[in-house]
Amino acid sequence: MSLIEIRKRSLSVETIYHEGGPPVATPLKLAAACAVIRNPYAGRYEPDLMPFMAELRSLGTLLATELVETLGRDQVEVYSKAAIVGVNGELEHGAVWHEAGGWAMREVLGEPKAIVPSSKAVAAAGYRLMVPLHYIHAAYVRSHYNAMEIGIQDAPRPNEILFALLMGTGGRVHARLGGLSKEQVSVHDGQR
Repeated sequence: MSLIEIRKRSLSVETIYHEGGPPVATPLKLAAACAVIRNPYAGRYEPDLMPFMAELRSLGTLLATELVETLGRDQVEVYSKAAIVGVNGELEHGAVWHEAGGWAMREVLGEPKAIVPSSKAVAAAGYRLMVPLHYIHAAYVRSHYNAMEIGIQDAPRPNEILFALLMGTGGRVHARLGGLSKEQVSVHDGQR
């Protein structure tokens, strides 16, 4: 029997043309693919979460593939992941997404080097979570530090978890604060 029972999914896309300055030639697109599932461990302590984490790789692949199909694989420059656990769960039920969601995005995107940032919380339905984003090949590319809000009005219910993957097509519109640029990435260690 599967540990993953999806109640609903959502896909959100933001298109940013400017941030008060001149409109850019190519708008920035940020997208979040979310899935709300039943928490198989809600209301009880489970010492072994590894089977759940392993099974979540398939959900991660589904969401990552949807994002790549939406944005275009060669267009993706930033990514992240997030989880909101319903109040009958625990933070560790969301932490299983670190490996499963990160693994899925790396597989679908062709093994980018940078760590996948994340955010997680235990909260009531309708909670909104700001999720950090950064460049997929090097964490220190300052122009690509960004964030996107995720959430679904009726999720997660107390016995659910909302899992999200996020991707975007570039750095901040009008980024001009210096630092390492994506063109300067040379070490290929996921940092610089």
